[in-house]
Amino acid sequence: MHRLNEDWLSGKMQLFTAVSVAFALLQVTRAQSPVWGQCGGIGWSGATSCASGSVCTVVNSYYSQCLPGAAAPTTTSAPAPTSAPTTSPSAPTSTPATSTAVPGSCSTPFTVSGYSNTKLPNPFLFDDGTAVKTKEDWECRRAQILSLVEGYEAGALPGPPSSLSATFTQSGTSGTLAITVSNGGSSITFSPKITFPSGSPPAGGWPLVIAYDGLSLPVPSGIATMIYANSDMAQQNDASTSRGVGLFYNLYGKSATASAMTAWAWGVSRIIDALEQTPSANINPQKVAVTGCSRDGKGALMAGALEPRVALTIPQESGSGGDACWRLSKFEQDSGSQVQTATEIVTENVWFSTNFANYVNNLSVLPFDHHLLAALVAPRPMISFENTDYVWLSPLSSFGCMTAAHTVWQALGVPDLHGFEQVGGHAHCAWPSSLTPQLNAFFDRFLLGQSNVNTTAFATNNQFNGVTWNQANWIDWTTPTLT
Repeated sequence: MHRLNEDWLSGKMQLFTAVSVAFALLQVTRAQSPVWGQCGGIGWSGATSCASGSVCTVVNSYYSQCLPGAAAPTTTSAPAPTSAPTTSPSAPTSTPATSTAVPGSCSTPFTVSGYSNTKLPNPFLFDDGTAVKTKEDWECRRAQILSLVEGYEAGALPGPPSSLSATFTQSGTSGTLAITVSNGGSSITFSPKITFPSGSPPAGGWPLVIAYDGLSLPVPSGIATMIYANSDMAQQNDASTSRGVGLFYNLYGKSATASAMTAWAWGVSRIIDALEQTPSANINPQKVAVTGCSRDGKGALMAGALEPRVALTIPQESGSGGDACWRLSKFEQDSGSQVQTATEIVTENVWFSTNFANYVNNLSVLPFDHHLLAALVAPRPMISFENTDYVWLSPLSSFGCMTAAHTVWQALGVPDLHGFEQVGGHAHCAWPSSLTPQLNAFFDRFLLGQSNVNTTAFATNNQFNGVTWNQANWIDWTTPTLT
């Protein structure tokens, strides 16, 4: 009987230990956020560690996220400035690369003296106030907008370098494009990787999606993908020590006025240059899409705006500094939402030029906003995706801004080449399957060349955190039909 009691007690102890271990593991699991889940930020009281295979990464002061793989660069946000910086505004000293294609009568200044407008600037008025009436006029207006984006916000985009060479190697479905760029006695090399579909490439080569830092949306079969290490091209760790650091600045010097996002777009251009030189890569350089999420979504939009060879632009959850407008984000903040604004974002990172900080406290003097940045893509196709679950992404601003941008595609007669989809119910940068049909439609039509594909996609769930969108308060123009 005594031995039986010992066996019984031993069994109970083993069961207790097993239950305790399981409970402890359960507690650890509950204390961790899943991949793509939130793990920090202003007001966050949930788990601050991540499930195995992901790392808690600071996206901004409002949101940290469990991202797959190694830790991404973190950011540290300083308080927003209470007054305009004391440095004198200055325009870039170099000429925009695209100005060479502009008719000689087209004026493209970097700044507009005396401008003031609390509403969104009219896409269909030239800098001097005259009307844009034709598609040829739009090309001039586009060149003006590009100069303004560079002059006020992005910094000067250098033209093509003095030389570029590329080599390509492939093993199975993986390839490496080694790119060497030289300019003014300096040179850099970077080697993005390409993942190919199986099978033989189509005539002209595979279409390609260039994904900033990593891929966060599904890509259909028949399309190659490239992970672009944009942070190597221009660092984005913080608002101070990252300025002027990266391959781009190794080539052009720390004094280059180009911001990080402009430098990233320059890198995309060099990738396309290399693909044009390297037919052995079996990539069609006329079927290149660019995408990214969050900060990389901002970068993807800038690349599509600045590089006219990008065939499809797909910003994902880019928020303020991306497909949201500065004026509208400020309106959201004034209405009680805790969103990213221009005054905050210039203290957070080096995505924009130092010159932009001179204007963030008086946005009415900007003769452009990000509806015009997006309009630089027109009439090429673009679809952006936003998430209303995160206030700091400026949901009303993104919808209103892309509503204003949409008028340009409408005026050019191609409204179905511009899409916008805004839903909630998913983690930041975690793809919602409900939007896959809209995404695939743009892939199918513009990269895979399928006909009879409906790309009419412009919708929101209207979840704007109690802030009211009134189009008449911001858009005071009538959309023309450009001939």
